[in-house]
Amino acid sequence: MMKKQKDNKTEEQILVAAQVIFQAKGMDGARMQEIADKANINKAMLHYYYRSKQLLFEAVFKKAFSLLAPQLNAILNDDSSVEEKIRNFTYNYISFIIKHPYLPNFIIQELNRKPQFIEEIKNNVAFPNITKFKQQVEKEVANQIIKPIAAEQLFINIMSLNIFPFIASPLIKPLINVDNKTYQGLVDARKKEVANFIINAIKK
Repeated sequence: MMKKQKDNKTEEQILVAAQVIFQAKGMDGARMQEIADKANINKAMLHYYYRSKQLLFEAVFKKAFSLLAPQLNAILNDDSSVEEKIRNFTYNYISFIIKHPYLPNFIIQELNRKPQFIEEIKNNVAFPNITKFKQQVEKEVANQIIKPIAAEQLFINIMSLNIFPFIASPLIKPLINVDNKTYQGLVDARKKEVANFIINAIKK
C-alpha cells in the first residue's frame, strides 16, 4: 500500500485558512471543522496534516514569526541611529501585530504552558539579536546623545510598550471606555506615539 504524500499547496491552504480563523476567533474559539471548510478540504485530510489544533496553531505561529523576526533583526543590526531603530522597530512591530493579533497572547500562553518553547522559537532563522543595539546605546550614552540607560532596560521598555496594548486589550478597552473600532485607531496611532514617548524620555 502506497503511503500518502503531503502536498505543499494543500498545507499552505491549511495554514492560510487557519490564520484567518485563529485571527477571528482565537485559539479557544477556533474549530478544526471550520478550518477544514475554509481550506476546502475535509476534516480527515486536515488531521492528516495536523493531528491537533495545538499543532496547527504552532505551525501558524511559527510561519508568522518567521516573517516578523527577520524584519526586527534587520532593524536591530543595521547602521541607523538608536532613535531611528526605535522608530522603525515600533512601526514594523505594531504594523505586523495588527495583522497577526493572536501572536503576543500565543507566545505568553505557550511560555506558561511549556517554558522550553522559547528554545524552539530561537531556532527560527534570524531570531532578533540585540548585541549591536547594545553597543550603539552604550556609544550614544557615552557621546551624550541620549541619557544614561542600560540597553537591556531600553529594549524592555520598547517591547513592553509595543506588546501590552495587544495582550491587555480586553482590560484596556473598558477602562478607557472605547469600542473596538476606536481602540484599533488608538493602537494604529501608537506606531508613532510609542517611539515619540521613548525618544523624548531618553534624548539629552
